[in-house]
Order: sequence, then structure tokens, then C-alpha cells
Amino acid sequence: MKLTLFSVFLGAVGLLASAPLIAHHGAASFDTTRELTLKGTVTEWIWANPHCFLKFDAKDETGGVRNWAVEVSNPTDMTKRGWARTSFKAGDEVTVTLQPVKGGAPVGRLMNVILPNGQTLGTGGPAPAAAPAPPAAASK
Repeated sequence: MKLTLFSVFLGAVGLLASAPLIAHHGAASFDTTRELTLKGTVTEWIWANPHCFLKFDAKDETGGVRNWAVEVSNPTDMTKRGWARTSFKAGDEVTVTLQPVKGGAPVGRLMNVILPNGQTLGTGGPAPAAAPAPPAAASK
């Protein structure tokens, strides 16, 4: 009986402890009803877990320059979508489409970016690979 109660207690503590991790990946801070497209200059590309960040300078509506920090997923996920540690370098001119945070800070979630060579990198992933053809059935 004591072992069962202790097991239930440990399970409950585990669930409570994991709740902040699940909440971390919510979209509550982003204004998902709005997208901004900004032209700017890359200041830093952070290729790291748990999220990669692109930092860039862009002019705001008053003509002042703001340094934006936009996040994407982790390096493993981004590699599958065609991104790389070398996708950006400081000084690159880019066009970034993002969902800003609700509070108005220059922070957001990156949706896609157009590189200086015209290539577009997106966060939706590459087109799914074609399924392999099923093996031919053996006839007797």
C-alpha cells in the first residue's frame, strides 16, 4: 500500500514538473493574427538548441532602426527544412516575414526569410518525399 501511494505521488510530481516544459511551446505570446514583413540587415544568426534565433536591424514606421530577434525551431528540425549554420552572416540583406509578440517588442516567430540570392527559407518544412513504390508481388 505504501509503495502504491508513493508511486502515485511520484507520478503526480512528474506531471506537475513537466507542465512548464509543455507550456514553453505555446503561442500565447505571439500575435498569430498578424504578420509583418521587414527588410533588414542581419546582425547575428544563433544556431543553437532549443531554438535558433535570427537577429537583424530594420527600420520601424518612424524611421528609427530596431534590432529584431526572431526564433525558429532547433537545428535538427531546421536542417530538415534546408537551413544551415551558414545560412546567414552579419551584413546580409534579408526580407523577413514574422509573427510579432503581442507587447510590441521587436521579437517574433519567423515564418520565412528571403536571402540575398533570392532563395526563400521557410519554417513549414520541405515538400514531403514521395513514398517508395511497393515491391512487386511475386507470382507463382
